[in-house]
Amino acid sequence: MEYRKLGQSDLNLSVVTFGAWAAGGWMWGGTERKESVKAIQASYDCGVTSIDTAPAYGQGTSEEIVGEAIKGIPRDKVQILTKFGLGWSGTKGEFFFHSKNNEGKPIDIYRYAGKDGIIRECENSLRLLGTDYIDLYQIHWADPTTPVQETMEAVAQLIKEGKVRYAGVCNYDVLLMKEAAKYIDLVSDQVSYSMLNRGIEQELVPYLVENNKSVLAYSPLQRGILTGKLKPGHQFADGDTRADLPYYSDKNIQLTNAFLEKNKPLADDKNATLSQLVIQWTINQPGITVALVGARNAAQAVQNAKAAELKLSSEEIKFINAELDKLKLEL
Repeated sequence: MEYRKLGQSDLNLSVVTFGAWAAGGWMWGGTERKESVKAIQASYDCGVTSIDTAPAYGQGTSEEIVGEAIKGIPRDKVQILTKFGLGWSGTKGEFFFHSKNNEGKPIDIYRYAGKDGIIRECENSLRLLGTDYIDLYQIHWADPTTPVQETMEAVAQLIKEGKVRYAGVCNYDVLLMKEAAKYIDLVSDQVSYSMLNRGIEQELVPYLVENNKSVLAYSPLQRGILTGKLKPGHQFADGDTRADLPYYSDKNIQLTNAFLEKNKPLADDKNATLSQLVIQWTINQPGITVALVGARNAAQAVQNAKAAELKLSSEEIKFINAELDKLKLEL
């Protein structure tokens, strides 16, 4: 496993970081807790020391699962990344979207990052995770109803109290990064990035590289479509929001699979899966620090971790990029 420094911190993350969104079940059609615990533990055994979670992932379920999975591991051997700023039990902040919890009951998601909410959420996360500090605390989505100064000063207070080690953000653009940087030293921005979704390369990545901030790439497998395992006509489980997104239309699944098929000989030559090839491509991209990859069971987790061992030459990356340039999805 390779480890990379997070921004200007002394925190080293595994290049393949365990993404625990799917483990929480929310928006993924439910969860199998025992399998998720085994997946995290199998990842750790393969050198994946970093785990990214959030209260919203299963409304506490993901954090509980992470806490259970790391119980027997010395705390200083793992890096826990979690978030704040998405609520489902009140109406403070800005309404984000309607959803359903893992029991299928309707819930409304709000973006709220006021000081009171952050302090409360942090205490709850510490309890669910079974720890007394969080390595990286990140705002999940920007809250337009709360001044950025209030949000960042609340996180700075948590750092001062020793409950949080470092501050990061998620889904922030350059303007928000610049505003937040007035009040706190941010080490990272967690953003959606994959072979099919490369918009951050234009402005955000150059800014982050120039300012020594790390990029944590989430959904590098584009929620499963880049594994090559989805076929046209795939039936998603009830509650799985991929069914409503354009990436997962029959046409786009077909186009993506055709692209992956062109890269299969390269993966086969390295005795690797397509998923491993995609993950390795991701962590090879300029400015990308780590890839957050989810797994629903131990076998998937081990496969993801081993992607870090793969080697891609500059010529092989050029070949993949050339094929990517030909891929035109209907989004």
